[in-house]
Amino acid sequence: MSVETKGLFEKEQVESFSNGRNEPEWVRDIRLKGLELSETAELPKPEKTRIDKWNFTKSRFDMNQKPKATSIKALPEALQALIGEETKEQNLLVQQDTSAVYVKTNAELAEKGVIFTDIQTALEKHADLVKPYLFGEAVKPNENRLLALHAALLNGGAFIYVPKNVQVEVPLQAVFSLETPEAIFSNHVIVVAEENSSVTYVENYTSSADKEVVANIVAEVYAKANAKVAFGAVDNLAKNVTTYVVRRGHVDKDARIDWALGQMNDGNTVSENTTHLVGDGSWADTKTVTIGRGEQKQNFTTQIFHHGKHSEGHILKHGVMREAASAIFNGITKIEHGATKSNGVQTERILMLSEKARGDANPILLIDEDDVTAGHAASVGQVDPLQMFYLMSRGISRKEAERLVIHGFLAPVVNQLPIESVKERLREAIEGKVQ
Repeated sequence: MSVETKGLFEKEQVESFSNGRNEPEWVRDIRLKGLELSETAELPKPEKTRIDKWNFTKSRFDMNQKPKATSIKALPEALQALIGEETKEQNLLVQQDTSAVYVKTNAELAEKGVIFTDIQTALEKHADLVKPYLFGEAVKPNENRLLALHAALLNGGAFIYVPKNVQVEVPLQAVFSLETPEAIFSNHVIVVAEENSSVTYVENYTSSADKEVVANIVAEVYAKANAKVAFGAVDNLAKNVTTYVVRRGHVDKDARIDWALGQMNDGNTVSENTTHLVGDGSWADTKTVTIGRGEQKQNFTTQIFHHGKHSEGHILKHGVMREAASAIFNGITKIEHGATKSNGVQTERILMLSEKARGDANPILLIDEDDVTAGHAASVGQVDPLQMFYLMSRGISRKEAERLVIHGFLAPVVNQLPIESVKERLREAIEGKVQ
C-alpha cells in the first residue's frame, strides 16, 4: 500500500475542522498550505529504508470528543499507570485521541507565567505566543509530504512556555493515547524556554486501537540564551500503528537541550531527532534506546548541527533487535565553518538476538572547520554465544538469559537518562518487550 494523499482530504474539510476549533486565520492558512504541499511534495527519504509502501495515511482525523476527567482516578487504569510520581495530579496533560481530557498546572507555576496546556487551548488563548514557534525555525511543512500532511491535519498536542528567569522544578508530563481505529493522529508539541529558564518535559505515547492507525508526530523545542530543557519521551505504540516522528531543537547561546528518548514502538517507525546548536557555548545531549521484535522495521536518524563556537554535541544510541526485526541507526554530526572549538561525539550500538534480525549503524562526521574535536564509534553484532551459554549453564532458561542480556546491553544508556520518570517507564517498556 502506497502513501497516496491526492484527493484524500478536501479543502472544505480542513477549513471546517479549523473553524470548528476557533483557530486564528493564520493557522488555517498553514493548514491549507500544508494540504496543497501534500499533493506534490516527496516523501522523506530515510537512509537505507524504503517507506514508499508504508501506509502513512488514514481518512479520519476529526475524532469524536472524549468526556473530561475530573480526577486522575477517572482515567483508564492503563493511563493512570503512566503518570510519574513526581507529577501526581499537578502539571499533567492527558489526551485521549484528540481530546484533552485532563489538564492541570500547579497554581504557583501559573502565577509565574508558565503555560502548560493542550495545543487547541493554546491557539485559542495564547495565539500570539504560539505563532512564532508553530512551524518556526525548527520544522517547516514544505520539507516533505508527511510534514505537509501533518500541518494540514494537526489535531492534538501540547504547548509549554516558560518565561524568562523562571525555573520549573517539577517535571511537566503529557500522556497521549491513540484509541480510534483507522485514524491519523497529527500531534504537535512546542516547548519554549525563555532566557535563563529551565524545564523538564516528559511525554508518553500509548495506543489501544484494534485496527490500523497512523501517528504523525512533531515536537519543536526552543531553548533561548542560558536556558535548559530536558525532554523525555517513551513511545510505546502497538504493532498496528505506523509512526513518523520528528523531534527538533533550536539552541541559543549557552543553552542546553537533553533528549532522553525511549522508542519502544511495535509497529514500523521512522524517527528523526535533530538539534541545531545555534549559539556559542550551546549544548545538546541525545540518548536513545530501542527494542525491535517480530518483523518490525525501524529507522532512527539523530543529527546535531554545530553553528556556534564552543558548542557541544553528544549522541548515544543502543538498540536490540529480536526475531526478524531490523533497524537502521543513522548518526550525523555536522560542524559548520566558523564553529571553532566545538566538540561532537557519537556512539551507536546494535545487538541482534537472532539470525534473522538485522541492524545497521552509520555514524557520519561532516567537518567544515579545522579547530574542533569530533569522534564516533559504532558496533553491530550478534549476541555472544559464550555469554548465553554461561547464563544457561547456571540453570537459567534461554528466554530469561535473553532478558538479562537485553537489560544489560541497554543499561549503560538507561542509567544515564537525566529524567527519573523516563527511566522508570522505559524499564517497564523494556520488560514488556522481552516477555
